[in-house]
Amino acid sequence: MARKRLITAINEALVEELERDPKLIVFGEDVELAIMGDTRGLVERFGRDRIRNSPICEQTLTGMAVGLASAGYRVVLHLMFNNFIYTGMDAIGNQMAKLRLMTGGQMELPITVVAGYGGGNSNAAQHSDTAYSVLMNLGGIQVAVPTNSADAKGLFKTAVRGATPTFFLEAAGRGGEMGEVPDGEHLVPFGRATVAREGTDVTVVAIGRMLKPTLRAAKALAGDGISAEVIDPRTLVPFDEETVLASVARTGRLVVVDEARDRCSAASQIAAVVADRGFDSLRAPVRRVTVPDVALPYASNAEAALIPGPERIAEAVRSVTEKQFA
Repeated sequence: MARKRLITAINEALVEELERDPKLIVFGEDVELAIMGDTRGLVERFGRDRIRNSPICEQTLTGMAVGLASAGYRVVLHLMFNNFIYTGMDAIGNQMAKLRLMTGGQMELPITVVAGYGGGNSNAAQHSDTAYSVLMNLGGIQVAVPTNSADAKGLFKTAVRGATPTFFLEAAGRGGEMGEVPDGEHLVPFGRATVAREGTDVTVVAIGRMLKPTLRAAKALAGDGISAEVIDPRTLVPFDEETVLASVARTGRLVVVDEARDRCSAASQIAAVVADRGFDSLRAPVRRVTVPDVALPYASNAEAALIPGPERIAEAVRSVTEKQFA
């Protein structure tokens, strides 16, 4: 094991995969300058034939990704911010998500799209969305939301080697966080959640950037005698339903913490799965802790008031542990 920044772990994954597969191409917005840090040093090492800056035109970029993958290349497309998914949506929704089905499985699209998501950095409304619920609804697209350095590296390598278009979403402001990464080859399978903290009284599913405040809330709740089991899903498509359902079967309660807006969020989907498949286990209503149905503002104090923090999460957990079905 070695301790590495999350963004360094992603960069290492890129270097290793570029060395492994000469058909891998990385392109996108400012990949040479490496504003996010994840593509730092790639152009110097692999050259502009494989590492290419692109115009700021997401509709063109997503179409290029589909075309390159169709021609036999393996593609990493960097969109910088996940709000830019909206402007590249035609190729995402009508091509990436559907061509494998429409060609009867003859066409594979090994595309990994990288984008930062979420607020907390005063990037304002057009750069702070958490849009994975839009992608989850398309079908045919995988969605990864790593929370630590080891998972970031392992999930990225799994995404790049796969044949299914995958959105690899980096939590805004988390790139500098340190974490242990296994030495040597390291891949993390999609669709397998991890239990970040064991507990007995309530299950809390914390998505992406929400894991850290959820763990802080769980620590505070332990002081009040409430034992919270915290689950990190790691990927939203595919989603590990069995780990969540098994936890709810033990605890009888569920809280889902999600930085997306409340309406049609990933939290809504997870709550629905448990209501469908685990209702008999529930001893209290399911609670969702999300962002209100508004765009995130620029002002840091207003932004902080909307994004779930430890206090809101703890309040939601207390509400389900105090209330039980008759």
